[in-house]
Amino acid sequence: MSSLSHVVSPETSEKPQLGDSAGDLSSRHDLDVIDEDHVNDAVPRIRGHTKNDKKDMRRLGKRQQLMRNFGGISAFSFTIILQATWEFLLIANTQGLIDGGLAGLFWSYLWTFFGFSIITLSLAEMASMSPTSGGQYHWVSEFAPPRYQKILSYVTGWMSTLSWQAGTAAGSFLTGTIIQGLLTVNNPNYVPTGWQGTLFVCSMVVVIYIFNIWGAKDLPLVQNVMLVVHTLSFLVVIIVLWVLAPKNSAKVVFTHFTNGGGWSTMGLSVMVGQISAIFGVTCSDATAHMSEEVADAGIHVPNAMFWSYMFNGSLGLVLHITYLFSITSVSDALADPSGYPFIYVFRSAVSTPGVNALTAIVLILVIISNVSFNASTSRQTFAFARDNGLPFSKWIARVHPTKQIPSNAILLTCGFTVLLALINIGSNVAFNAIISLQVGALLFTYLISISCVLWRRLHHPKSLPLARWSLGRWGVPVNVFSLLYLAFAFFWSFWPNSLPVDASSFNWSVVLFLAIGLLSLVMYAVQGRKVYDGPVVLVEGKGRI
Repeated sequence: MSSLSHVVSPETSEKPQLGDSAGDLSSRHDLDVIDEDHVNDAVPRIRGHTKNDKKDMRRLGKRQQLMRNFGGISAFSFTIILQATWEFLLIANTQGLIDGGLAGLFWSYLWTFFGFSIITLSLAEMASMSPTSGGQYHWVSEFAPPRYQKILSYVTGWMSTLSWQAGTAAGSFLTGTIIQGLLTVNNPNYVPTGWQGTLFVCSMVVVIYIFNIWGAKDLPLVQNVMLVVHTLSFLVVIIVLWVLAPKNSAKVVFTHFTNGGGWSTMGLSVMVGQISAIFGVTCSDATAHMSEEVADAGIHVPNAMFWSYMFNGSLGLVLHITYLFSITSVSDALADPSGYPFIYVFRSAVSTPGVNALTAIVLILVIISNVSFNASTSRQTFAFARDNGLPFSKWIARVHPTKQIPSNAILLTCGFTVLLALINIGSNVAFNAIISLQVGALLFTYLISISCVLWRRLHHPKSLPLARWSLGRWGVPVNVFSLLYLAFAFFWSFWPNSLPVDASSFNWSVVLFLAIGLLSLVMYAVQGRKVYDGPVVLVEGKGRI
């Protein structure tokens, strides 16, 4: 393996070539290697993959079913738009303001940004070793000890699928409630209701579905355009706040902690509040789930994962500092009728038309992020179904014959969001618990997959696939630090906002996490052990010792 310096010097990509036809292996796999010279010519030819992609797909035992219409730049743009770090730091910071306050938000973001940068290095290397839409569950299947490969991969697949599905619902929910918050700015007599919020979510889902089905071919171009919009909008927001918003002193921003959650110590309060920073920087694995649609994925996907994280995180830091300097009263920001502290900040800086304009800018960016999120979620779901990890796998894994996209998985993802939104009509507590599941379940998949690659690196290093984007001799320390920080973040992801805890303030995501873990084990016993072999059985060499 090459040294870490190779990370910052990507190889020159080959020109995309016409590929071969699509298809998949049977549910009980007999072959390890795909013979691309004997693919049925009657099936439409797939465009865009390079010789390196063919080599990777052959090693992974998968046939090219999806069109590789993403290049290096559009993959980079895709990840930036999906993560939308500065946007989500702006709109989703209530818990951090309650638990930790201004200084707590600032310092927790610093260590979170650093910690997840190391995690992203680990994930990016695995994406280069095995560039497949499956992501974490595939990496676990390939790298785990042989005795545990099957069940660990199955549980990880369920956790990853439900985490991404919950995250997709969370994005649509945020857009819906932001619209409701904006309505309160323009009409103080307006009272938001759950059923109205659900209707807004459903309208977002319609937009997302149209984009991902009929706009899929142009998605890379849209991502590149939105990267420019993302950056210019960032400049607009921070310049407005720099020039027009009232300002705190540096002492207040960097040293004034608050304990609004009633915790026993200020340090404990800050630990609980760091979830706001964690929520803003997760999902760097998004492009890994698009790997089978990225040309020269073995180098472009890990580059997109790491460098988009660094770009987004840097913008997030500038936005964070600007935003914190502009919150002159934490209590007033938390009590704003809109329900969003950032709208309070906008109102303190500009008139109502200005608030509408700034909020609309953020809202559009979050909607486009939701489009990308749905794309990544549907590919992960498609991949797990392709390996028989889900009920009705054959239907979910079906690829549209002409559009060359997992259309059924996209429909399922949109339908799942609508079903979750219906829960919000009866109980916003239950709905919030489901969408908050995203962080804990996603961190769990990171923990398991990085643990497995570290185990193989320590015990059987020669069996690791060659990575064109390699950590080299830094692999072990990077993986170890990643696991230590992930364990730390995972522990704090399930804490409630405040004390005392009752049914409405309890963080029910921990219950849902355990329930899903139990459900996945039950499904494995009933169905999975019979039909799920794990993708490792198709990999050349089978990942076995």
